[in-house]
Amino acid sequence: MIQKLKRVMLNKILIFFVIFSFSIVSKTIKAASDKIELIEQNWPHSGIFGRFDKSSLQRGFLVYKEVCAACHGLKHVSYRDLTGIGLTVDEIKSIAGEYELVDGPNDEGEMFDREAKPSDKFVNPYENDNQARVANNGAYPPDLSLIVKARAGGADYLYSLLNGYKEFPEGFEASEGMYYNEYYPGKQIAMPSPIMDDIVDYYDGTDATHVQIARDVTSFLSWAAEPELEERKSLGVKTLFFLILLTIMLLGVKRKIWKDVN
Repeated sequence: MIQKLKRVMLNKILIFFVIFSFSIVSKTIKAASDKIELIEQNWPHSGIFGRFDKSSLQRGFLVYKEVCAACHGLKHVSYRDLTGIGLTVDEIKSIAGEYELVDGPNDEGEMFDREAKPSDKFVNPYENDNQARVANNGAYPPDLSLIVKARAGGADYLYSLLNGYKEFPEGFEASEGMYYNEYYPGKQIAMPSPIMDDIVDYYDGTDATHVQIARDVTSFLSWAAEPELEERKSLGVKTLFFLILLTIMLLGVKRKIWKDVN
């Protein structure tokens, strides 16, 4: 009797394990089948010797300022950091002066509004999260400071996302108020396509095509995620050369000290 019960329990456990394993495998296969390859780009800032394209960064900042900033903040970036994309101090003061923020308290213990200064962080377009959700039909627009580092695929993912808007395929179960994007998880996204041809006028005469705008704003947000990237790479290369030189010197000293030792 006991042996029979053991066999029944073992069979149940085996059946449960098989069903559970099949479920996991099915989900993995479905996820793999739904996955689409990102649009890979040759970014100038990639690689150990990579550097940002300052012209592209400035164009990307223009796109962020005139398009993205209406909904998305850059809370980890200060206005004075824009010297890193080639803007002058006067230009940065002028840009910061276009925004107001709440500061205080003053000597009377009251909060007050003032113009932003270069030392301030980028002013958020919304006062709080609830206001942001109400303004965007319940969807919360994420801060873009670290968006490139926070998403698998990095810059290629963001570039692909901006170029991934299409009409819903026939038979696709679309939710109300959603848009089809082949690179977004689940293929549906609450944000409509934010860019289109000629949505901005580039100061340098570059054609403001959809693809060019996507590349420029992605470059800018890559810089925003790591404003110190070039300095870090430069320090790393200097450190590498120093260690190579030190190794050569130590080998020379070792040979000189031990050359007469049998």
